[in-house]
This record gives sequence, C-alpha cells and structure tokens, in this order.
Amino acid sequence: MAESVSTSPGTTASSGSFLAGVIRELRPKQWMKNVLVFAAPAAAGVIDERAELLHALGAFVCFSAAASATYLINDISDVESDRRHPTKSDRPIAAGIVPVPFAIVLSMLLLAGGVGGAFLIRRDFGFTILAYLALTTAYTLWLKHMAVLDIISVAAGFVLRAIGGATATNVPISEWFFIVTSFGALFMVTGKRQGEQSDLGDQAGELRPVLALYTPGFLTYLRAVFSGGALIAYCLWAFSSAELHGSNNILFQLSIVPFAIAILRYALLLDQGKGAEPENLVLSDRALLIAGAAWILTYGLAIYTA
Repeated sequence: MAESVSTSPGTTASSGSFLAGVIRELRPKQWMKNVLVFAAPAAAGVIDERAELLHALGAFVCFSAAASATYLINDISDVESDRRHPTKSDRPIAAGIVPVPFAIVLSMLLLAGGVGGAFLIRRDFGFTILAYLALTTAYTLWLKHMAVLDIISVAAGFVLRAIGGATATNVPISEWFFIVTSFGALFMVTGKRQGEQSDLGDQAGELRPVLALYTPGFLTYLRAVFSGGALIAYCLWAFSSAELHGSNNILFQLSIVPFAIAILRYALLLDQGKGAEPENLVLSDRALLIAGAAWILTYGLAIYTA
C-alpha cells in the first residue's frame, strides 16, 4: 500500500520517513532509462568483453547519479507548481518531507560524483555527461515551456544515454542506430505528452502550460511520423546488418517482426491514454514485455553468432 503523504509544505508523511523521502526523490525507477547505455556496446557485439562491460556498468551508475541530481534540481525549481498538482504534490520536496537546502546539497554531490566518475571512465564519456546535464538544465529553465522543443529535448536525453554507452565503451555509432534511437525516443515522449493531457484533463494547461499548446490531432500526427520513422529505419538497419554479416542474415531480418509488434503494441497503449509514465507502462504490459524479449533474443543471436 502506498504511504500517505501530506501535500502541505513543512509537514511529514504519516507513515513515511526522511530516508524514504530521499530515496523517492532520487527516482530509482527512472534509472531504467539508463539501460540505454548498454545498447551501443550490445549492438556492436562487445558487451561480452569484461572491460567494456565494466565500462558500460560504470556509465549506468554515472548516468543514474547525474539523472537523480537533475530530478532533484527540477523538483526544487518546480516546488510551488508541484504543490498544486494532483499527483506531483506527493513528491517529498513538495510535501515538505525533504528540505530544499538538503536537496540542493545532495544534488551537488551527485553531480560531482556522476561527472567525475564519467571522466575517469573515458574523456569522451565525460563530455557526453556534461552535454546531458547542459540539456537537462536548459530543459528545466526554458525548453519545457516551449512547444515541440520540449519533446525534442526530452528525446535528446534518451539519445545522449545511448551515445554515452558508445563513448564509454569506445565503439562507433552507426547512422542507423542513431536514427532508430532518435525516432523511438521521439515516439515515446510524444506519447508521454498525450498521456499527460489525458490524465490531467481540463487542468492540463494550468498544471503544465506547454500541454495547452498541443492539440490532440497534432500529437497524434507526431506519433504517426515518429513511429513510422522508427519502423522504416529499423527495417533498413536490419537489412543492412544482414548484408554486412553475411551469415545468420535471416535472424536480422526476423528481428523486424518482434520490433514491429512492440512498436504497434506501444502505439495501441498510447491511444488508450496510458503513456504518461513510460517506465511503468513498459514494465507492466505483458504483451510488450514478450515482444521486447523476443526482439532482444533474436537480435542478440544475430549479433553474437555471426
């Protein structure tokens, strides 16, 4: 059962604690997004090498620290608006469980650890983390209030995670990998905005002003463009990979089937208004999990048996 939390600033949760509040503010569930750092080394076929696996794991930790720091900074910046939000008012900073001064100090420590660790892994990965932090800072201060740019900036955060995995393990990024990742991220973020509109209803524009700038028809159009782009780019990537590897080429082509099923299944869930929290949606839908697992298995076999 979820803990009961007061939405008034300066009060504490009836069944919660300061430590539990800090953990909630770090958003450990959101760290799932950082598994994208494993995508590039896995696609390049080097994830089974001990050194590169350790670098990828280090990249995951660094991105998780940096991401948690940005979540803290964002919640500090949005504390007043969060207190008026039907669900965000439960966030520990907005609810007064985690004091703002403590959150500021913790965010600085996490930033130092994430950036410092990134440069220890590889210099280029350190610059990737800095680019991610610059993007998230710009998003918090400006971009989240600007239509279209807010979607692009959030999607760029996903792409930078994937690029981070490549720079941490020193593997080249193919054009197709970059295109598929970009379209996939844009598709997911567009669905998130549409899900938020559905959840917040008439209060959407008041609680998140940028949502008032989007019409349902426009977001549906963006979903169609981005999902179509991801599907077409992946098909071209699969056929290109088949030609490159020669043997086992049928596995690359077969991987198109579960990939397409996953995209179409996610599109259906978005159409049902369930996209506001992608991390929960991906983990809770059985059909989506099965399609994703089938794709990982098929593509993995294609890469590591070639």
